[in-house]
Amino acid sequence: MKEIMNKSKRSSRRRLPPIRSGEIIDYKNISLLRRFMSEQGKILSKRMNRLTSKQQRLMTVAIKRARILALSPFLNNES
Repeated sequence: MKEIMNKSKRSSRRRLPPIRSGEIIDYKNISLLRRFMSEQGKILSKRMNRLTSKQQRLMTVAIKRARILALSPFLNNES
């Protein structure tokens, strides 16, 4: 009985990955980039995003490129 409870607990704790297997981190994919930015336009930390180190680096570069090309704001100070 205990073994069954432990297995069900483990599976319920498992979270979905933040980036699906088909999604590519690209500066043109603004809807994806916005999921990893705060409302103020700041890049969220790796721990908050639940990304791997490699994914976080790619995400940071993509967000910075999108900012330079004016696809996303540097800061969003709207109240």
